[in-house]
Amino acid sequence: MKWNWGTGIVIGMVAFMSFILYFVITMSTNKKYHHDLVTEQYYAKEIAYQTEIDAETKTHDLTEKIIGKRIENGWLLNFPKELEASRIKGTVFLYRPSDQRLDFDLPIVFSGSNLLIPDKKLVDGRWNITVEWTYNGEDYLYKKSIMY
Repeated sequence: MKWNWGTGIVIGMVAFMSFILYFVITMSTNKKYHHDLVTEQYYAKEIAYQTEIDAETKTHDLTEKIIGKRIENGWLLNFPKELEASRIKGTVFLYRPSDQRLDFDLPIVFSGSNLLIPDKKLVDGRWNITVEWTYNGEDYLYKKSIMY
């Protein structure tokens, strides 16, 4: 059989498509490559998005901002002094974009006006911190992406 340019191009295209198809099937069916959704209740969260925007705006309107920093015991969040810590009720949610199994949430427990997220729960890498709290009947929300 005589090889010409047309035959070589067709064989090359078929080989490339087979190569790509192999990887698509492997990534779709192999259990060690897990694909996590950001949230299971996507549409329900979308409906409540305006209340989230309002809560974030209230947080940005505070005279002092929330400051987060890494310390040897974990991640420390300094809340504004204008807020009385005993009247704050809420949760801290830490989302790991690369692995849903590492996600966790904590109740807000202060020491003074500081909130410590323990080092034992955090692994190195990127985290998204979401702090939701209620103060005097108003909702507040703080979001930040950190590298730990």
